[in-house]
Formats: sequence, structure tokens, C-alpha cells
Amino acid sequence: MSTTLTPVRRRTAAAALTAALLVPLSACSSDDTKKDTGGSTASGSASAAPKANLTVLAAASLTNVFKTAGAAYEKSHPGTKITFSFAGSQELVAQVAQGSPADVLVTADTKSMDKVKADTGTPSIIAKNRLVIATGEGNPHKVDELKDLADTKLKVVLAAPEVPAGKYSKQVLDAQKVTVKPVSQEPNVRAVLSKVELGEADAGLVYKTDAESAKDKVDAVEIPDGQNAIAKYPAATIKDSKNAEAAAAFVAWLSSPEGQKILQDAGFQKP
Repeated sequence: MSTTLTPVRRRTAAAALTAALLVPLSACSSDDTKKDTGGSTASGSASAAPKANLTVLAAASLTNVFKTAGAAYEKSHPGTKITFSFAGSQELVAQVAQGSPADVLVTADTKSMDKVKADTGTPSIIAKNRLVIATGEGNPHKVDELKDLADTKLKVVLAAPEVPAGKYSKQVLDAQKVTVKPVSQEPNVRAVLSKVELGEADAGLVYKTDAESAKDKVDAVEIPDGQNAIAKYPAATIKDSKNAEAAAAFVAWLSSPEGQKILQDAGFQKP
């Protein structure tokens, strides 16, 4: 026997069907919203580093490569601005110890970083470097090895003993029993390079990357591994930074594939 629904019963059945259809859709929508805002997805809190104006204190030998790295970082992190302050590591450490406002410190040796370990986070080595002998273009004085620097007719310039490059220079010269009387001792390695570039010195000990950055003006004489020193570059956040999260993100990026490619393309060795 067939049953005919009255208008009231038809309206009731339709309402029930509509409710049944809406419940799962509503539940699905709620779950999706949780996924979008929960922070565990690609669009959550793990997406981009916080925006900030960062001040980075960096060793003078990083001048060229960090300008490139900074531009790349700003491009991939819209809203972040990086200002670099380049100097000898000993000067940078003094600034941190005196409480100068900054967010990140990168030195050219671990000993300098150790001096301010109470003021920084745990450092990570982002790159390595090595020394070469920088000479005038074409190597007019035929400098071939470290022992040639002992020639009193040569005007040799070195980084000051308190500068990482100066410490490494003393280390390699002492190991080879080479006595050098420099015409000047400079406050950072870039100043040593400049003296050679300008012809104010015949030769100087600089990092390989420094000589590479001025290869149209100076020649680089390689120093054998057994006679050389390896410079390590630690990077760390500064504890008093007002942009702690953004500073940590930049330090981590320096060890990322993108950051490492920029460093290695400039001649720095893998950490």
C-alpha cells in the first residue's frame, strides 16, 4: 500500500535531509580550519622568519660575501632588513662586551667568539678559510713561498697580532721559522689587502677569499696545506638582541644550502 506524504510531513522530511547533509560538511570545514591555523602545516608558524631590522657584526674578511648573502636573505625574507658592520674580530668583540646594540656576531676565529660567550648564544661554524700570500699583479718580486717574505728588500705588511689574520700569520711563519719585519701591522685583513692593491706593500698574508675578491689587482701565492692555518668562522646570536627569533633565523640560514652556496661560491670552505 502506497503512502502519500502530507505537505507538513514533506517539509519535515526535507528539513531532516538538509540537516543530515550539513553536519558532515560543517565538521569537515572545522577540521580544515584547525589544520590551517594549527602551526604544524606549511602555512603555519613554521612558514617564514619574523620580520625585523637586524644588525650583524661581521669579520672584515666577510665584507664582499656577506653583502651578497644579505641581499639574498632580504629577497627571500620580505620585510627583513640587514645592516652589516664590518671590522676586525677584536673590534667587534669589544663592541659586544661594551653592550653595543646588535643582533648577530660572526668572527674569523673561535678564540674571539669565546671572549664574549657570556653575551652570545651557542655559536656554530659557518665556514672555513685559509691564508695565501698576496702580491702585486703579476707577482713582480717573484714571491713563491713563505721563506721569501724574510727578504729585507721586500715591503711586507701583516695584520696586527691581536687580529685573527695576524694570529694565523704568526702561527704559519713561526712554524716555518721565517722572521718577517713588516712595514706595518694593520687592524684587519682587508687593510692588508688594500696596502698590496695600492702598491704600498710588495706582499702580505691575507685570506684566500680576500685575494679572490681582488684578483684583478693582486696575485695569490698558495701556501701548502702542511704549512698553512685554517680559519674557522663562528656565528652566534647576541643575547641582548631585541630581535632574538629573527637573529636566530639568520644564523641558521647561513648554514642552509642557500647560505652555504653563497659562501662557497666566494671561495670559503665547508664548515
